[in-house]
Amino acid sequence: MSNDIVPAHLAVQAMRDNGYKNAAYAIAELMDNAIQAGATIVELLCAERTDLVEQRRRTRIYQIGVLDNGCGMDAEVLKIALQFGNGTHLTADHQNGMGRFGMGLPSASISQCARVEVWSWQRGVESALYTYLDVSAIREGNQKSLPEPTAKPLPQMWREAGDAFGPSGTLVVWSKLDRIMWRTSEAIIDNSELLVGRMYRRFLHDGRVSIRMVSFDADSPLLTREMREARPNDPGYLMDHTSCPDPFGSTAMFEPWQGDHYEIRHKVHFNDADHIVTTRFSVAKKEARQVRQGVNPGSLEYGKHADRNTGISIMRAGRELDLDQSWVIKYDSTERWWGVEIEFPPSLDELFGVTNNKQSARNFAELSKIDLDTLTKGRTITEAMEELIADGDPSAPLLEIVHRIRVNLPIMREWLKKQTANTRSPEKRHDPNSPEAIATAVTRELQQQGHSGVSDKAEQLPPAQRSAEIEQTLVSAGVPEEAAKELAASTVSDGLKYVFAESDMETYAFFTVRQSGGALVITLNTGHPAFSHLVDVVSREENGNDAAKLQARLTRAADGLKLLLSAWARYEDEQTDNRKRDQVKDARADWGRMARRFLEREE
Repeated sequence: MSNDIVPAHLAVQAMRDNGYKNAAYAIAELMDNAIQAGATIVELLCAERTDLVEQRRRTRIYQIGVLDNGCGMDAEVLKIALQFGNGTHLTADHQNGMGRFGMGLPSASISQCARVEVWSWQRGVESALYTYLDVSAIREGNQKSLPEPTAKPLPQMWREAGDAFGPSGTLVVWSKLDRIMWRTSEAIIDNSELLVGRMYRRFLHDGRVSIRMVSFDADSPLLTREMREARPNDPGYLMDHTSCPDPFGSTAMFEPWQGDHYEIRHKVHFNDADHIVTTRFSVAKKEARQVRQGVNPGSLEYGKHADRNTGISIMRAGRELDLDQSWVIKYDSTERWWGVEIEFPPSLDELFGVTNNKQSARNFAELSKIDLDTLTKGRTITEAMEELIADGDPSAPLLEIVHRIRVNLPIMREWLKKQTANTRSPEKRHDPNSPEAIATAVTRELQQQGHSGVSDKAEQLPPAQRSAEIEQTLVSAGVPEEAAKELAASTVSDGLKYVFAESDMETYAFFTVRQSGGALVITLNTGHPAFSHLVDVVSREENGNDAAKLQARLTRAADGLKLLLSAWARYEDEQTDNRKRDQVKDARADWGRMARRFLEREE
């Protein structure tokens, strides 16, 4: 009977559930090793095989290989490469690299497959040494230790499929793919491309590394089904020549927030040494937010690309650990138009709480959820941080960084909303079923029944004069001159009575009403909370293809309406003078009757 504290077969089985989010993250772990070994080319090789499944021929993923032209491993290094908790980057001498935990290769591999094989060479591919790890053999008690590295030729399939064979290098092969969720090479490459491009964007952008993703037929390796070159994917969108779709593939889609002051360098004292943590802020350029041919930018390909990159990018040693989405307001499509990046050195791994699979910074994520007002208790951030340091709280140095992000994000969000005020599509506004058109139809009925309004007389003015007056009113409300001119002209030519504009007004009113050129110009106050709750939350850049986000938006709008009505109820309740209270109730009833006519027509 074995006296092992943890039997190997049980330990390895438990390690298979090690928290890798999916195959793309596990593949990235192997790429870390390659880049750490000085590789300039890394290839993801996906071998497919066609089988007969339920009387139908289906092409499925067969094996996966990661090939690099790095420095390779000698027998001593290869001997420990598949050991859990061992490696060459565990000492202080290697704290500036991407590795360090000694768990990457074996842990990432067995999270996706039951067998991992490694070939590595330093004097040409013909000198390759080989070893392997087989979960099934370990579970059955047939493999209790790692085989000694031995000389073994690379299988011809991989020799023909790969191009990155240099004087030195490594090939890692996964087979018995029993835990991989994607069953085709296309799915693996599609899901890896965005992630890999984002993780290694610095390396790809400056040309230090080239990453290729190749799909091929296992029985005819020279028959390449697909080959893609990974392009940088910058969630801050400050890089040029990235995977962002046109027109922002070759040029940056965002700009630094607050110009030259977009980057904040925090000096952090930790473990008796000073370290630098850098935070960068960016926001979309105005031209990226413009409506194009009546289509909101969020529905365009580059807008959808940005939607997949929402969150705060956590960078360690030039490699992204995580895109932390806990900061994102899920229902608000404006969130895709800002970027925040935090970069720190590996020497702060313990402070940030970097997990051994390098997928998150646990301490930073936890601190971001804490109510800072409760933590500071009326003190300044500096005072609170000094007290935490005195108490030995390891999260203290992160407090200032989290505070700075919390201060900047609301300002950036408000700036973005002002950026596109009054840029909604005129075609959408003047649709026959638009609110403006419906309200105009009800008003015409009221006019025929003898009801008149102050603005009605001006409808007899010449069309050019009416259009000029409406244009001037819209410009004063903050609408750009060209858009105001087009909107005013179409309002008159379409015979509309109502025009909507948006402006950040210094008033408590949610909206204002002005008579102009025979029309009623209703300006919504974007600075009023009712705007974000009722208008912006459901109107802006809705793709219509995400049910969860749409439901969240509708719920927020419904809650906003209830809060608005609650505010009116309290307003009535505070009218202590009976006469004034009756006037307020009458106004509510009169408005209700008018609203009923307008809404019934809409239905």
